Amino acid sequence: MAFPITRRMDADRFWSTMEASAQIGVGREGGLSRLALSDADKAMRDLFVEWCGQAGLAVTVDAAGSIFGRRAGADDSLPPVLVGSHLDTQANGGRFDGIAGVLAGLELVRALNDVGHVTRRPIEIVNWTNEEGARFSPPMVASGCFAGQYALDWVHARPSDDGPTFGDELKRIGYLGETPVGGRSIDSYFELHIEQGPVLDAEKVQVGVVTHGYASYGALVEFRGETAHTGPTPMDKRHNALLAAARLLVAVDDIGWEYSATGGKATAARLVAWPNKPGILSDWSQAVCDVRHDDPDTARAMADRMHAAVTEAATLAACEAKILDTWEWGGRIFDRALVNLVRRKAQELGYSHRDLPSQAGHDAYFMTRICPTTMIFTPCKDGITHNNAEFTTKEEISPGFDVLMHSVVAQADRG
Repeated sequence: MAFPITRRMDADRFWSTMEASAQIGVGREGGLSRLALSDADKAMRDLFVEWCGQAGLAVTVDAAGSIFGRRAGADDSLPPVLVGSHLDTQANGGRFDGIAGVLAGLELVRALNDVGHVTRRPIEIVNWTNEEGARFSPPMVASGCFAGQYALDWVHARPSDDGPTFGDELKRIGYLGETPVGGRSIDSYFELHIEQGPVLDAEKVQVGVVTHGYASYGALVEFRGETAHTGPTPMDKRHNALLAAARLLVAVDDIGWEYSATGGKATAARLVAWPNKPGILSDWSQAVCDVRHDDPDTARAMADRMHAAVTEAATLAACEAKILDTWEWGGRIFDRALVNLVRRKAQELGYSHRDLPSQAGHDAYFMTRICPTTMIFTPCKDGITHNNAEFTTKEEISPGFDVLMHSVVAQADRG
């Protein structure tokens, strides 16, 4: 029996699930601080696993800590359709970023259960570990590992800001799973997300059909210098690693301003140094920066400028520089057939919609490397995100959910 096109989201049930999540890892007023593999993340994971069990899903955890809840298909030998996002947040995070995508997947399964519809293909709901990269750098390491971008040992060795490694914390909170990471066939991947931008909210459009991602390049850079007294040490004898990192970050910010008229952005995201105390020059520092642009060629030119700035900053501060890690994502990566499916379902359901790019990084970016992938955006008030004031309403998120649900079912039921 076909899944009824008249079926809509149980908005009250979904919202109560979101409200329960909002009580775990409370940060600043209205927001969350649920860093990856923290005690709060464990509590949220435990609750998510409980909810999956109540919905009749078979739960597995892979060796990168990602949680999968599987709903069997009528032909369970077929590759599954994946739906998901992440449950971890930034240090000053909102209640919707990522979380809405995972819990929308859970609500989708509940809706199928309500009417007893069994899709031809299995459906799996996934919570990816450490999408944000707020405690372990870089972001999106678990989905990257699943897609073959990162080796598992390298992921486990990622250090946290507070000391333990990624692998240490997986063991501590009980989410070092035995299931291999990736290496299996996936039919397709869907991710629902608040827009994290102001377009849908400003234009009062209900659904964003994500056509592509901004081309983005990032880098983690280490500088080595020499400690010395800030008083008597002559300027030409100084090797201040903190200064080298600061010069790099200012140079990257300047790149962003040079390309801002065409929508380019560059971010000085992080600077840490040691000893980082008054009276002494720091002999070690790290900086994280990135550039992005809708035009891939322009983004590449900005990235070249960013890498050149590393050498320039080290030279000016008389320090040594080493790029420890780089990453890139975005571009014309989303599957045309799935994008068209999302657009068609929005039309069939009678929701206003528009095409737009994603300007932020998402787990979906890595999934494009191994299976057809698409994203759906919902409105985000004033585009405020990665902030405790991040907000949407159940009325604003429901159209995007309905489009997700009917798109996923159509994909899972196809012949």
